[in-house]
Amino acid sequence: MSPANADSLQRTVLAAAVSIVASSGPDDVSLREVARAAGVSHQAPYHHFKDREGLFAAITEEGFSLLADSLHMSQSPTRESMFVAYVQFALRHPGHFRVMFRKDICNLENYPNTLAQADRAFGVLADFVATTLGESASVDEIRLTTTYMWSVAHGLATLLLDGPLEKKIGDIPNVDEFVMNVARLATRALS
Repeated sequence: MSPANADSLQRTVLAAAVSIVASSGPDDVSLREVARAAGVSHQAPYHHFKDREGLFAAITEEGFSLLADSLHMSQSPTRESMFVAYVQFALRHPGHFRVMFRKDICNLENYPNTLAQADRAFGVLADFVATTLGESASVDEIRLTTTYMWSVAHGLATLLLDGPLEKKIGDIPNVDEFVMNVARLATRALS
């Protein structure tokens, strides 16, 4: 198999796995199911991924890379824009998001490249917060604010994707506006 074909097969398998996770979550994903969805032999995924955890590591690595890029490309350096970019990433990439923070299905410590992408995404987030806080902010203030913003954004993203939010508060006619309003509340709480 040529390198181009191998890369194409790997992308096809990865895309099928991400699609399955997006629609039904990661818990019941098997390499055989992924192969079936990708239209390849049941052994094909094993040419690129040692096992299920290896597949989830690849999804996680790609997800953190996409998240870092999304945060980095956020239009303005405000805490609200970081918050919105984070939630929008989750809503646009549920197949990645539902895997990225699940240590039970992918231990980042076993995958140095994946861990490096996770660190990169967190670094973009921390740098973003540091910029908005200004030069006078202490390391502890940056760390605490980053953790707060990340936690609130992650919680909202999870509730929008998988939680009972709409059942509790009713229909959300404009999700983008809703996310921005929550972002404003979250940043106001920091003032």
